Amino acid sequence: MKFKKWISATAASLLLATTFVSTTPVAHADAKATTSIAEESIYDLLVDRFFNGSGTNDFDTNTQDPSKFAGGDFTGLQDKLKFIGEMGYTIVSIGPIYSTEKYDGSMPTSYSTIERHFGTTEEFQSVVEAYKAKNMSIMVDFPLSDVSPNHEWGKDAAKADWIASTNNGQIQWDLSNKDVQEALIQSAIDFVSTYDIGGIRLTHISDADTDFINNMIAALKDTKASLYVITNEASDADFDATFSTETAEIYRNIFKNVDMDSSKLTEPFSGEKPTQIMVDSLETHRFTFDSANENMFPPTRLKMAMGALFMMPGTPVVQYGTEIAMNGEAKPDTHQLYNFKTDEELIDYIKNVQTLRNQSATLRNGDFKVITNENGLLVFTRTSDEEQWVIMVNNTSKTQRVDLTPEQLGEGKMLNGILHEEKVRINEKQVYPVILDREMVEIYQVRNDEGLNVPYMVALGLVWVIFIGFVVIIIRRGKVRRQEQDAS
Repeated sequence: MKFKKWISATAASLLLATTFVSTTPVAHADAKATTSIAEESIYDLLVDRFFNGSGTNDFDTNTQDPSKFAGGDFTGLQDKLKFIGEMGYTIVSIGPIYSTEKYDGSMPTSYSTIERHFGTTEEFQSVVEAYKAKNMSIMVDFPLSDVSPNHEWGKDAAKADWIASTNNGQIQWDLSNKDVQEALIQSAIDFVSTYDIGGIRLTHISDADTDFINNMIAALKDTKASLYVITNEASDADFDATFSTETAEIYRNIFKNVDMDSSKLTEPFSGEKPTQIMVDSLETHRFTFDSANENMFPPTRLKMAMGALFMMPGTPVVQYGTEIAMNGEAKPDTHQLYNFKTDEELIDYIKNVQTLRNQSATLRNGDFKVITNENGLLVFTRTSDEEQWVIMVNNTSKTQRVDLTPEQLGEGKMLNGILHEEKVRINEKQVYPVILDREMVEIYQVRNDEGLNVPYMVALGLVWVIFIGFVVIIIRRGKVRRQEQDAS
């Protein structure tokens, strides 16, 4: 790392330490778990495609064929706990893990046994406990329908009337059948009772009526009150967070290029419950694919999208591989093996932004107010009784300036930029001129203007002292080495 970059990074880290000394990290990996999904962030992955931690379950695997099992397992998830935790995610959604004929769990053959390729029940429980010890929870998919023709219920002649249809090589259960409903609810309860997971995502719910889903949610909550229950489909049921494919399309289309119409950006926040916000899903083409098709640089586009995503109301849901700009138009190409040897710049960016979010309750659930929103230029505030933030998203092709007033921020304030370390004070025209280069996001903490930032100056001075001391040691060692060489 270059000296200047090292100085800036170290000073920024020390500044963060002094800035947030009075706040309590609520949703960070090493902090107390929260009870509202609005305060969480979800990392969405597939066990088979993440990391192969054990060779004992690598039967019938083929890493060269993207349609086959590749070897990822529960042991791999445990091995990479620190990697996920350092990015700041509080929920790790690992997809369906029941016995299945396909790597992504989309052809389940059971609601009671775990897929052998992924590992044993003991290994799964070990993963759940390890993540919980770091205040992260595991979420698992539970499909209500669209299972393998070899599913244990489908092969039971006594349950023939449970099957409504067989389309696309899968069985669709008759979800209006009370016996089917009771069996599905009991299977989900048994799973939650056996493993101390933090969430269930109900999938393939389109044929289920709202009353049945609400009964299932209530039964799961009765089993474990703190359990999050969500879905990846539109529904009027009483899920902890809403979902709509339109929301993902809004974010995808706004951030895939610059100067895009951003007028719909805040539409998902009109409901009473938090919305799952994302730029893509494991069922769609990758955001990287979209931005590349626009002849844009995907890492920059992803910084814009992630910077905004983590600062807005709602529950951020990020697909595995987003932090390495994973590409692909359709699965299985969108379900690539994770490459842990890629550049970490985007990973570090997500770490920095999520550190802010996790350390500030205001950035997670504070009041949200838009100041400016026009063709990619978005400025909004997150406020509470304790603190105030200004977030500027310049998703345009030009440097932008926004003048904020004392009426908006308060008298005697200053803006302390966290990501790029810019400080903004009131000028002679009695405005706070906030200026940001193109394709950048900045997060400003609004603070009382007390002149020089003493903690920052002390931190910066300490960095220089450490560096000068390091240089002196190197010079002295060099002199000693030369003297020894001359003596010999």
